[in-house]
Amino acid sequence: MLSVSNGRIIAGRYQLLDELGRGGMGVVWRARDDWIHREVAIKQLHVPAGLPVEERDVIEQRLLREVRAAGRLTVPGAITVHDVLHDDGTTFIVMELVPGAVTLADRVAGDGPMSTSEVAALAERLLSALAAAHEAGIVHRDVKPGNVLLTGAGAKLVDFGIAQAVDDPRLTATGALIGSPAYLAPERIQGSDATPASDLWALGATLLFAVEGRSPFERQSTAATLHAVLHETPRPSRDHGALGKLIAGLLVADPRARLTVDGARALLSGSAADPVRPVRPRAWLVAVPAAVLLFVAGLLLGRGARAGEEPAHVPAAVGGPSARLPTLTYGGGGDLEPFDMGEEHPCADTGLEPGAAVTSERFRSCSEPHEVEIYAAADVFGGRSGSDVSHPGDVALARFAECLCGAHFASDAVRDPGGLRYGAVVPTRTAWEAKRVTSLDGDPSHDRGAQVSYCYVRSADGTPLMTSVTGS
Repeated sequence: MLSVSNGRIIAGRYQLLDELGRGGMGVVWRARDDWIHREVAIKQLHVPAGLPVEERDVIEQRLLREVRAAGRLTVPGAITVHDVLHDDGTTFIVMELVPGAVTLADRVAGDGPMSTSEVAALAERLLSALAAAHEAGIVHRDVKPGNVLLTGAGAKLVDFGIAQAVDDPRLTATGALIGSPAYLAPERIQGSDATPASDLWALGATLLFAVEGRSPFERQSTAATLHAVLHETPRPSRDHGALGKLIAGLLVADPRARLTVDGARALLSGSAADPVRPVRPRAWLVAVPAAVLLFVAGLLLGRGARAGEEPAHVPAAVGGPSARLPTLTYGGGGDLEPFDMGEEHPCADTGLEPGAAVTSERFRSCSEPHEVEIYAAADVFGGRSGSDVSHPGDVALARFAECLCGAHFASDAVRDPGGLRYGAVVPTRTAWEAKRVTSLDGDPSHDRGAQVSYCYVRSADGTPLMTSVTGS
């Protein structure tokens, strides 16, 4: 293998001048192209050691093919690739040199978090680069702060095609992990192939790093980091407005429910001015059109999923996972027993903690200080007085309620949601079946149990709500 150092000539034309940086994928040099007299950046790639010669050759050929494909990208948000070559056993990528550029990782390490407006502009630039790449059939696979260059003209993504080229099943025998653990989408950790959706998840983690100043999932060990990606929800230190909703939508665990590029751009369009939501009366709480509920229920209960798949988990991306409280159950064997709140008595002085008894003694007027308020209610199948339909399953019912509550929370149905947190309360299977059985005689006075799911809200800091969140 070629011994590479300052002053060496690569492929008879590129003279290495000085080292710009290094990482797990190789070393980056500043170099001069002696043929056309310009300075360039050259990445000397490192293929993991320990592979048999024949497998190394396969990886290197794949590397050349993938990087050449990525080199066809000519968008402002991606570094231009000038050449890819193999010289004396080592692969080099010749790229445009951006004088004075720093990585996002270095910028945040030196100066701290970026402003919301700066990160919104960064998001637009990177979304454009990823959109062009995905349209060309190229998946980046390693979007992270270290692969984002900040320049005077904006930002550029580097290393398109490199992670894809070396992410080969044969590498698993060496113990190599392709990609940065804190920026690997959950489905990739679980063994799924990289997709445009996994790039967008990594972009969400990168943007949260930029605006918060820390990696949302980075832990002291790789195992702990991977566990955090799979099981933990980031908790931003403050409200980031439309940008925060964008990031939350990109970090949805299920790739089928994750924001697309178009959806992300739509949210970004409101980041410069996030208007106060108009107040609406409580009338919307009384009933949600049955056709809408049946459509949403069909999607969430798996009627819109591919056969044999787990139905998509659709947390309220627009409301943000950091705004959502744990989903609770009420009725026999539930978290809350009894639970007497509802449309007639939507406000109470209880925080709705598991084990609480929510009775009439806790009811309060919504115009007076109160701890919790019901702001939406619905039956998953559209009925309002009971339904002779089997319980849909604990997971499916919770998913329906979380989607319902998130959609209403992010709409103008809730006033000033920035300092609020929301959650869902769903009936237990016992309560559901009791309602199903006792409603069959047609006499509501005999009914027991419940099939209605409720959405509740409380303040983020635990202080009482002084007025109704719906403005009524």
